[in-house]
Amino acid sequence: MTTIQQIKDQLLELQEPNEWLTELEADTRKGVQQAINQWRARYDKKQALIQEFQKKIAFDNSYGSSRVLLVAGIDEAGRGPLAGPVVTAAVILPDDCSALIGLDDSKKVSKEKRQAFARLIKEQAMAYAIHVQPAKVIDELNIYQATKQSMEMAISELKIAPHAVLADAMNLHTACPCYSIVKGDEKSLSIAAASILAKTTRDALMNDLHEEFPWYAFNENAGYGTAKHLQGLETHGFCEHHRKSFEPIKTMWRNRQ
Repeated sequence: MTTIQQIKDQLLELQEPNEWLTELEADTRKGVQQAINQWRARYDKKQALIQEFQKKIAFDNSYGSSRVLLVAGIDEAGRGPLAGPVVTAAVILPDDCSALIGLDDSKKVSKEKRQAFARLIKEQAMAYAIHVQPAKVIDELNIYQATKQSMEMAISELKIAPHAVLADAMNLHTACPCYSIVKGDEKSLSIAAASILAKTTRDALMNDLHEEFPWYAFNENAGYGTAKHLQGLETHGFCEHHRKSFEPIKTMWRNRQ
């Protein structure tokens, strides 16, 4: 008789239900039934990811036509923090991007998966561009206009010009038609890919800033106003990477004048 461990090993290799699995269900051993249930749970999860992936691709494809062949998604990371840049990314994905099954909005993906997906996106993308908008420009323009400018620059820096742009809830001026998609990072695969590149790039930049300014704990808070960050501001004041148009830095800057 096949051992339970041998059956578990075979189930790990099984990709789709088959006659062997149907026959296996007649095995009354508790360990076998548990192994079958675990396999079915993994299978159902995988199928759900595939369905969500296909839904996102269909959304992107709905903006294509015989004249619209290349669709770029664009998103940002870092509009809300007190410090650091806002980072935007634009991505054009190929027709076959099955390697990206499971890709989702960066906020819904673990740090480890974000890093893995970022590498895959850079490998798979037909083109991508990342733009970093510093705090100084954010203060000069305001966060909305600085983000908008950064997105437009990222699109212009793509090595391949898209025929249409899908932006996450942002109206942009681009050389091709641009569509503002509410909750675009949940609906569009290309916008989700852009959100991953923007987030991972910004996190890396904030980790670098942490090495220079460890008292703000940028590696933990990415520039958001956490207790550690606010304590660092109280003890050390603000640095050149803080946004002087954001409170409480705005008041601290005014009081210094």
